[in-house]
Formats: sequence, C-alpha cells, structure tokens
Amino acid sequence: MSEKKKYLFVYLKTGGGHLAPARAIFNYMNKHFSDTAEPKLIYGFEKTPRWVQFIIEDGYRMLQYTGKWFFEFLYAINKIPLVARVTCNLIAPFMKKYLEEVILKEQPDKIVIFHFFCIIPVFKILRKNKLSIPVQTVITDPFTPHPMWFLEKRQDFIVFSKDLEEKIIKMKKNYPVKNFPFVIDDKFSTSLSSDKIISVKKRFEYDPAKKMILILGGGDGIPKGERILEKILEAQINTEIGIVCGKNEVLQKGIENLKKRYKADHLKIYSYVDFIYELINISNVVITKCGASTIMEILNLKKVPVVNDYIWEQEQGNVDYLIDKKLGIYEPKIEKLPGIVKKLLEDEQFYLSYKENILKEKINNGVKELSEYIRN
Repeated sequence: MSEKKKYLFVYLKTGGGHLAPARAIFNYMNKHFSDTAEPKLIYGFEKTPRWVQFIIEDGYRMLQYTGKWFFEFLYAINKIPLVARVTCNLIAPFMKKYLEEVILKEQPDKIVIFHFFCIIPVFKILRKNKLSIPVQTVITDPFTPHPMWFLEKRQDFIVFSKDLEEKIIKMKKNYPVKNFPFVIDDKFSTSLSSDKIISVKKRFEYDPAKKMILILGGGDGIPKGERILEKILEAQINTEIGIVCGKNEVLQKGIENLKKRYKADHLKIYSYVDFIYELINISNVVITKCGASTIMEILNLKKVPVVNDYIWEQEQGNVDYLIDKKLGIYEPKIEKLPGIVKKLLEDEQFYLSYKENILKEKINNGVKELSEYIRN
C-alpha cells in the first residue's frame, strides 16, 4: 500500500468562519480517504503568547458585540494596501516559529491556508527553506474578501462563489482560481426526514404539532439577542422557541431572566452546543446574523433565515446574496421582527415563496467536491 499523503490545514480562530470549512474537510478526509490521506489541523497561534491571541481573536469577537463600529473602522483602514501589509507583517512573526517547526517536521505533500494572516508566514517559511510544497488558499469569505487575502503573489485560490471567481480573474494577476459550493460539515448535505424531525422534537421536548423559531448567531450568540427575544415573547406568537447563546454567559443570564419574567415555558435556552444540525432541522424560521457558515447551514437544510445583523463589508455580500435571490429576509429593526416571523409562520404562500427560491438556487455542500480536489 502506498504511503499516505500529508495535508496541513492552517487556520486561526477569528470567528468560526475560518475553522468551520477547515474542520469540515478534515473530517470528510478522515472519514472517506483515511487509507490514502493524513490531514492535520494546524492552529497558527498554537505557541503564540496569550496576549497576542487575546488582541487578535478575543478582540475580534468582543468588538463584534460591543464595538462593531470600531471593528468596521479597523476593517476599512486595513483595506489600504500599505496598512494591510504592515499589519500582516507585524502578526507573521508570532506564527512563523511554530509553523516552521510543524512544516519541517511533517514535510507535508500540500498546505491549505484558511486565514489571510497565515499566508505571509507560510510563504516566507517555504522560501527560506527552499521548499517546493504546493499551497492552496481557501478564501472563506464567499463574496466580499478582505484585500489581505491578495498580498502574496502567485497564490492558488479556492473560492465559494462564481462572483468572486470572476472578480479575481478581472484582477489580471494570473492567480489560478477554482470555484466550489460553500463548504460546511458533511451532515448538512442531507435534511432530516419528517418522521425524524418529529422524533428529534420529542427528544428535545418540543411540541411536534407546533412550528418553531430558532434564534442563533455564532459561537458567542446573536448580537442584541435579549432585545430580539423580548420582542418575540411580547408578540405572543403561538410557537416553540429555541435560542443558542453560545459561550456568551451574559446573554444566557439575560435570556434566563426573560424566561422567568414572561413565564415562557415554550422557550428552550442553550449555551454552546454540538447539535445545531438538529436544531436547524426542527425549526421553521431561523433568526440569525449573516455569517457565511451559519447562513449556508440554514440554506442547505432548506430553512428560511431572517437576518437582523451583519458586519459591514465583511458580510455585506452574504446579505446581498440573500436579498437579491430572495432566499431570506434582512430586517435590521428589531421591533419589526415579530411581524415578519408571524407572517412566515402563518402565511403559507409567503413562506413557500422563500422555500421555492431556496430550492431553485440548488444550494449544495461543496465538502465532497473540494476534499477530492485538494487530495488530487
């Protein structure tokens, strides 16, 4: 039997959008190509001082929830090529030593990058050690990628939309680019059957006869989650409600107080969970923010997303995609959410118009296709 080929998937934890595709491909390869492939997830900040992780990763999360305007300012100023290059070159040394140790030790057959901060250190290591290891860069933002993805010349890009593929070709910088459907965990490729949905509802103690609203964001819950839930509870919609708070303990405490105040026995509260797949399957409407992975999980399972919040520019393309294709609803005014949700749950024609658009879009999970492409 031939020796297994080694693949290093290099990522950071600035939001779940970079790790989720890497983990999905990692899991798929381990499940289907275990006899020929040896994938490894490599966290770029594994041996980086904690204060650096705090500024880059925790700071990213905190700003999204408590200082979004400042995050958007930093995002905008780093679009200036000189500022972007300085930022990336300042961060690169904190990863370079560890990544160099891993690359020299593993001698991989291929490196796949899932975060723009990892690009410069990886290419510097390869040049310094005169290594000719193939590198592929997965741009995890499907529509509006930050210019930091393009600081290194002669990259081999993998993208998740035809629009982005065409934008890169128009740059005329001769980047090889290949387009795939957005990658999420393999289980999201198939929805649960009607019988299975009833079974899961019973297991999670929901009334199978009632429709369900699911409220979720990323790992830190949905911004303004308390206000959103309070407006939904005030509206007294005859439905079951589930809310995922993630690791946001402040949000969870506030939600628990709301449950007591409104005597909301029909409300289930979750912290960080590993059964989002099941929760989306049993829901009818999902109130969420517009992170790419979450939106694509919802659409792959043919559910209707109602988006209340997004990060300017970074997630702008995701919102535009939903609106242009009429796959979901964007409503930034929290007080209008109950009316929209009520209409989706009670007006069958209105609800089906979105479901039909989702089906027409033929949204697929690209994990199988992309895993095979990387392997070959």
